[in-house]
Amino acid sequence: MELDKAIKSRKSVRKFKPKKPDWRDIIECIDAARYAPMAGGMYSLKFILVDDKKIIQKLAEAAQQPFISQTQYVVVVCTNPSRTVNSYDERGKMYCRQQAGAAIENFLLKIEEAGLSTCWTGAFVEKFVKDALKIPDDINVEAMFPIGYEFEKPRTRKVKIDINRILYFNKYENEKMKKIKTLDV
Repeated sequence: MELDKAIKSRKSVRKFKPKKPDWRDIIECIDAARYAPMAGGMYSLKFILVDDKKIIQKLAEAAQQPFISQTQYVVVVCTNPSRTVNSYDERGKMYCRQQAGAAIENFLLKIEEAGLSTCWTGAFVEKFVKDALKIPDDINVEAMFPIGYEFEKPRTRKVKIDINRILYFNKYENEKMKKIKTLDV
């Protein structure tokens, strides 16, 4: 699949077929996350691939989102901020979040390419997720991704927002590009 097609066709899915994906395909998608930029080259992310139905049920309850329990797999993304914070002080926390977002986007695009579906789940009680997965207190849970095959027929996705509403030139709220005078040499 071409990158533009993957970007434009990726969407959140909350209804899954009972068919179980091949776990090796999910690992290939996780592998794509390794190529995201990391501050100082310090990789702070960890991925937990969950297939235990009892744990998946606990994760669904932690998120108060029952659709999570319909899937055969859930990927939980965590960050260990210790090295990044040691190197960059308070900014290290922000860098960890940025790195997680970049890596997750690689993961999501690879999920799309693999013909799988997911929904980025960021609303959950972190303590419940940590308890279910035995995650240490100093590790941050960034997001959960229930993974499966889309149950419904894929819909055409509309563009969420016009580019003219999000793009400025040279300063905030400047909507026009000004011509640059060139010097003839």
